[in-house]
Amino acid sequence: MGGQAVKIVIQIVLGLVIIALGYWLYVSITEPWDAIERERAVTAMTRDQMDKVRIALIRHERVEDRFPGTLDSLMLWVQQDSLIQANPDSVFERAGINLDSLLYSPRSGAKFIYALNDTGRVKIYLLKDPDSDDQIGSETPDVTQLNAASWE
Repeated sequence: MGGQAVKIVIQIVLGLVIIALGYWLYVSITEPWDAIERERAVTAMTRDQMDKVRIALIRHERVEDRFPGTLDSLMLWVQQDSLIQANPDSVFERAGINLDSLLYSPRSGAKFIYALNDTGRVKIYLLKDPDSDDQIGSETPDVTQLNAASWE
């Protein structure tokens, strides 16, 4: 009977070890995948935010016949544009837009980087996410890069 008790104890310990290793294996597989999914979601939000800024830049260029010199001047213009203020969801083609956070990356909260090149025949801008390689436009006056996003 002593040998039978030892055998049961060993089986219980091995069962607990199997459960613990199974849990560790589950976590070691799902945790990196969750991190990848979170990163994909943040990337999608950042690109969506950059797209909203692109829409504002295009609208500004169509109305004013030039791109703004800075993102701050774009924001001032957006705040004064009657169509955007009346119905921002229709202008930006998205429901629930928050104009206060328009110029900031959801990745870190840092302001997007903006540079305007209006010295050549082609007026072009570069809008860049400070936390990734995502960008819209170019610093060089190449008409094919105007309003073109690096991820499209």
